[in-house]
Amino acid sequence: MKLSYGFGLEGEKLMGKMQVNAVFGLLFGCCVFYKIQASASDAIFYEPFDDPFDGRWVVSENDDYKGVWKHSKSEGHDDYGLLVSEKARKYAIVKELNENLNIKSQKVILQYDVRLQNELECGGAYLKFLQQQSTGWKPQEFDNNSPYSIMFGPDKCGNTNKVHFIFKHKNPKSGEYVEHHLKDPPSVPSDKFSHVYTAVLQPDNILQILIDGKEEKKTYFLSEKDFDPPLIPTKMIPDPDDKKPEDWDERAKIPDPEAVKPGDWDEDAPAEIEDDEAVKPEGWLDDEAEEIEDPEASKPEDWDEEEDGEWEAPKVANPKCAEAPGCGKWRRPMKSNPAYKGKWHAPLIENPNYNGIWKPRQIQNPHYFEVAEPNFEPISAVGIEIWTMQDGILFDNILITCDENVADLYRETTWKPKFEVEKAKHKAEKAVAASSDSFTRIRKGLFGLLYKIADIPFLNAYKSKIIEVLKRGEEQPNITVGILFSIFFIILTIVVTTLSGGKEKPPVCLQSKLIYFVGPRHETCFKVLEFPCLYMQANVTQGKMGMAAAQTSNNQRSTKEKESETKKATATAAAPPRRKSTRRDA
Repeated sequence: MKLSYGFGLEGEKLMGKMQVNAVFGLLFGCCVFYKIQASASDAIFYEPFDDPFDGRWVVSENDDYKGVWKHSKSEGHDDYGLLVSEKARKYAIVKELNENLNIKSQKVILQYDVRLQNELECGGAYLKFLQQQSTGWKPQEFDNNSPYSIMFGPDKCGNTNKVHFIFKHKNPKSGEYVEHHLKDPPSVPSDKFSHVYTAVLQPDNILQILIDGKEEKKTYFLSEKDFDPPLIPTKMIPDPDDKKPEDWDERAKIPDPEAVKPGDWDEDAPAEIEDDEAVKPEGWLDDEAEEIEDPEASKPEDWDEEEDGEWEAPKVANPKCAEAPGCGKWRRPMKSNPAYKGKWHAPLIENPNYNGIWKPRQIQNPHYFEVAEPNFEPISAVGIEIWTMQDGILFDNILITCDENVADLYRETTWKPKFEVEKAKHKAEKAVAASSDSFTRIRKGLFGLLYKIADIPFLNAYKSKIIEVLKRGEEQPNITVGILFSIFFIILTIVVTTLSGGKEKPPVCLQSKLIYFVGPRHETCFKVLEFPCLYMQANVTQGKMGMAAAQTSNNQRSTKEKESETKKATATAAAPPRRKSTRRDA
């Protein structure tokens, strides 16, 4: 049975296509939903912060951590996250895993996204993946001393700008835990977008750091060059008990003991002497001081000599000195002393007793060990323990998984849509700002040109009125178009009147005009300017041209009164000139 939609053949074809597309869209949506559900089961730990964190995450009760965490939407999205809500605070919050996660000898992906909504000038936005805590430890006690296995994420302050990756490793010989810092880590993106940070720990001892899915750093856990200090200690170390002999001479050169100071060497001769050949320039004002009291200064009315002391006028440069070579007592300038040699020193010679730079002898490192892979401590909890000067840091989508495909899917479905929206919004805002800047430059140039036009000699009679209108336009940018129209009309009327060749013209009146403006978002049109009625008339007999502005307020007279007065003025100007009466007329 074929359904008919009443749209004709083409319409039915279109509806059929729409049905097929809808089916495919539904199937695609189901596949994506299935993938997300499947990936959720593959995630060892996942926190989207869709629901309030109370009861699931534990805020530290340590007195040092006063920062308030909030369950908040990301700016411009309906997606929620964990928000750092206050500036200049320490924050600490933790969530324990259902069971400890062994991250040794297997692939592990640590991932989360964070948005620095107010950027990051000084503070951290990293996560701590905690190791098993001591017996009796409570999450409410979480602080910077709580042992962690891995610390990962952005940190920025002063010269520090890095995406940290630090892991703690227990030395099997000494029993001490040592922090190993990744060398040359990637920098923190400097914007307000959401960014996703991923650390991939491979079973072959490879570490990859990704930002927004792009590999920014690849390193080897066992390399001496990639971590500070290196995971595997050096075999030999300086002997801490070795001491430098007292007679050890590290001087490569010494003063020649046989050298003698020459007899004519004068150590007391000055480095500079007066130039005897210098002559005082003509016009030098010996009796004038370089500074004089400011003649325009006056003692303040509230000056109290008992409290403030005797008032003295401030000093200013003597204007007479500016026109002369100089003022005051003339002194000869100084020049280098050709006899100056300075303090005598014996020349240096090779030291016959030179032993070189002393170094302690090398011994076997008692804490040296070798491992085939890092011995990571199992992860028992995920915590955020930071100090920051910025608020607006939003954490979201914290993920631990052993499958890179799961991490990729979460990036594509949770982070990327937000990032694309934020990037598009930023691009649009930049375009609007650039357009506004361009308009401002054009407007400034136009007003500059109009001020120059106002200086044209034949416009002198109207210059003050033109300047008045221009200033009004500068104070109210939204009436720029109306101002340009007004000035154009004034100049055009003057030119036409001037070119009329001496024929008397009726007054030219520009009735009140309403200028409308449509906003960039198509807001309701609104009136931005009502021009005054400008009367222009040429008086040929007196050789003058005059302009009067009849400007009234809408609050004082009605529109009908304005129209009536305008008609009377026009009728009077249009009437033929009256001549004197004579006896013949009588």
